[in-house]
Amino acid sequence: MTDLFTPMREKRRAAVQPLAARMRPATLEEFVGQQHILGPGKLLRRMIQADRLTSLLFSGPPGTGKTTLATLIAGTTRRHFVELNAAATGVKEVREVMSQAQALLENTGQGTVLFLDEIHRFNRAQQDILLSDVERGLIVLIGATTENPFFAVNAPLVSRSQIFALEPLSMDDIRTILERALHDAKRGFANLRIEATPEALEFWVTSSDGDARRALTALEIAVLSQQDQPRLPGDPLRIDLAIARESMQRKALVYDPTGNEHYDTASALIKSIRGSDPDAAIYWLARMLASGEDPRFIARRVAILASEDVGNADPMAIVLAAAAVQITNFVGLPECRLTLAQAVTYLACCAKSNAATVAIDAATADVKDNRTIPVPRHLRDSHYPGAAALGHTGYQYAHNFPEGYVPQVYLGVEKNYYMPTNRGREAEFGEYLKKLAALRGQAETHPQST
Repeated sequence: MTDLFTPMREKRRAAVQPLAARMRPATLEEFVGQQHILGPGKLLRRMIQADRLTSLLFSGPPGTGKTTLATLIAGTTRRHFVELNAAATGVKEVREVMSQAQALLENTGQGTVLFLDEIHRFNRAQQDILLSDVERGLIVLIGATTENPFFAVNAPLVSRSQIFALEPLSMDDIRTILERALHDAKRGFANLRIEATPEALEFWVTSSDGDARRALTALEIAVLSQQDQPRLPGDPLRIDLAIARESMQRKALVYDPTGNEHYDTASALIKSIRGSDPDAAIYWLARMLASGEDPRFIARRVAILASEDVGNADPMAIVLAAAAVQITNFVGLPECRLTLAQAVTYLACCAKSNAATVAIDAATADVKDNRTIPVPRHLRDSHYPGAAALGHTGYQYAHNFPEGYVPQVYLGVEKNYYMPTNRGREAEFGEYLKKLAALRGQAETHPQST
């Protein structure tokens, strides 16, 4: 309800609002970034402009525009708009919204849009409450999450929603947002005559890591901390690099040791080592450690990779990886970062082979899916009385023969599980196996030689 005091109340509310809230775009034209989903002609833009909404899920890091998009939808939709935060909402509040939405639809024909921020904080049972009303169209759900929606949101809700992944804002996007705040007289700081050095702006642009809220908050802190400092009449309020650094303190590292960033960064580390890029690998290692990742988790992943991706192309890889696991457990941080760095760079520079991995996978599949191959009699245990009576005889001791090898049956069927590559030490293994194959061929041609 509007009265004579409404403008005054709104002015007071605006005065205490943080800069990031004041600078929130009021129209789609003001929105910065996310052009891959919101650019001209893109699906989300068309849906908002036409007010043809289905249930939506916005996923992405903090400060990328998820809540802003929901607010823009609130300003354009002809539906009743309700905003809740899952962290502070229970089943009772959700049921009340559903009841009101039902009454509104029956009495006026108006639908309801429910914006549920941090939807991943709802457990499965709470999310199930939403399902039936979403399915029958009672509400249009807009969920926002910093997690992977395919993991954090119930599969039935995911299947009934259009998912839009928001990316960290580009450096140009953050620069645009900061410049707009500096020059906006109504919502920003244009009236204060601020002079921010290019170095200060670039520091915020870089250190915010694509988070508009963090960049604007740093600007606001810098301005508020300098407003009362003495300066000559007419002089602008100056913000240099030192002030910019103080306003942000520590660079934001978006990393949840149990969430998306944990798995995505670990994946990047492994794939960079596998791809023989030591520079990328050491960066992802540094990021994981600086973000508080458990170094033992990293050491375990490195140990697995030593066998999975390096294998016999460099047999020293698994030795170094095993040492890294032991040293990491023994000394811990910060010193174990040196050991992990050595292991990661060594593995990245190794010749690569997954031949052992392929071999065990193929053999395991045969064991599980095909007829079990019996152990040949001459390979069975013969160290007990009566073994000979069971036919456990005929084994030939390889060291008694030239080359330390004697052709004999070891499996009973013809199989080629392990196929060495021509990389690193494995190339030598391949040549050795070819030599043994030639000896087997000679033995088959001239049986008396064995």
